[in-house]
Amino acid sequence: MVAIIMGSKSDWAVMEQAAEVLKKLEVAHTVRIISAHRTPDLMRSFAQHARQEGIHVIIAGAGGAAHLPGMVASYTTLPVIGVPVKSSNSIDGWDSVLSILQMPNGVPVATVALNGAKNAGILAAQIISLQDAPLAQKLEAYKQQMELEVLESQKELKP
Repeated sequence: MVAIIMGSKSDWAVMEQAAEVLKKLEVAHTVRIISAHRTPDLMRSFAQHARQEGIHVIIAGAGGAAHLPGMVASYTTLPVIGVPVKSSNSIDGWDSVLSILQMPNGVPVATVALNGAKNAGILAAQIISLQDAPLAQKLEAYKQQMELEVLESQKELKP
């Protein structure tokens, strides 16, 4: 199972892309709002108990200071994928990108592009597919479909 967490409901517009790709790949997932700043006890408890809940990968989206992915990673040994979100209080998203990207040694957070929740969903599925052969096959089919879409789009060009 993958947990998709975000600091506020406003992040859902971005984070929903991770849920959509996981749904398409038939990967079980849960979605929760957990704020590193406004619900720190909930955040700590979630991170410390995620493995017992059957979660294998955590996707954490955050804007502004974007502490959620790193703080969650500090409380768990599960892989955490950070999604920097360009929020209303953000400085063009750079504050979020750098907050998630610049983690200290010993507390890794995989970081995708600004608003890159779709890639976070794919990466989470790829991690899980290491132990799930049917999911690995679905990912292969997904990549093949992307290739076909690019080739079809080439046919539509009229030079």
